[in-house]
Amino acid sequence: MRKKMTENKNNPLRQYFRRPAVFISLPSGGEGYDPGDIEFEDENNLELPVYPMTAIDEITIKTPDALFNGTATVEIIKSCIPAIKNPWSVLSCDIDAIFIGIKAASGDEAIEVESTCPKEECGETESYAINLQNMLRTITSGDYSKPYNVGELSVYFAPINYKEMNAVSLRQFEIQAKYKDMNLIVDEKERIDKSQEALVEITSVTMEVLTDAIIKIVAPEGQEITEKEYIIDFLQNCDTKTYEGIRDYNGDLRAASTIKSLDMKCAKCEHEYTQPFTLNATDFFV
Repeated sequence: MRKKMTENKNNPLRQYFRRPAVFISLPSGGEGYDPGDIEFEDENNLELPVYPMTAIDEITIKTPDALFNGTATVEIIKSCIPAIKNPWSVLSCDIDAIFIGIKAASGDEAIEVESTCPKEECGETESYAINLQNMLRTITSGDYSKPYNVGELSVYFAPINYKEMNAVSLRQFEIQAKYKDMNLIVDEKERIDKSQEALVEITSVTMEVLTDAIIKIVAPEGQEITEKEYIIDFLQNCDTKTYEGIRDYNGDLRAASTIKSLDMKCAKCEHEYTQPFTLNATDFFV
């Protein structure tokens, strides 16, 4: 972790220090955070000031180990949005808006997106400039107030936080690294066994993510089950249709909380289409 920088209040150059360049509203509206995680100006003003990145921030975001373990993102958020006191607590539905806000505050008006025309007789690949402010306006949050009802049970969800998101990414990377040479195994039985082993690990991670997203399950008698060990036990032992329904409902909530698909128009054949866009710190800032 980088050394914390302090400001000398007697410095006559303070008036020339960076100032907030943009203000953003979190898609969550600040809901779902613990007291002290974020300091809003007041309850009537939920906009957060965003500062441009410093030279130290630029170095931090290009440090491979810090990017890999998530600390680079945390340090950048601390630096550029000091009102967020606990960046690890940032909700998944807010992270894209925060990234775009920092990018915009640091002087970027647009990002370059490479896209290939899906029209079979065309297939032209071009780079397109996507306006950050327009992208920011498309981000909303899924409606987490409504439960998913399955049989007699009501399943309630909440966005996972950045700490949980990062832990999942690390687990997925470890699994990929562990089985990356699986197709090179000559013995067919051994290759099939490894494939099944990998599938079990991937399913386990998916189930853990789903468990983290479920805040409670309400039984018909009104009993609220919040213990994670009971919830994951239920997910492991319910029928496939029930599990897939819960999984897909959570997936829809997460999809509603990310950047919407981009409207594209092929520069060559003028075919109009949409392209999904996934944002991550490594590709976005580096």
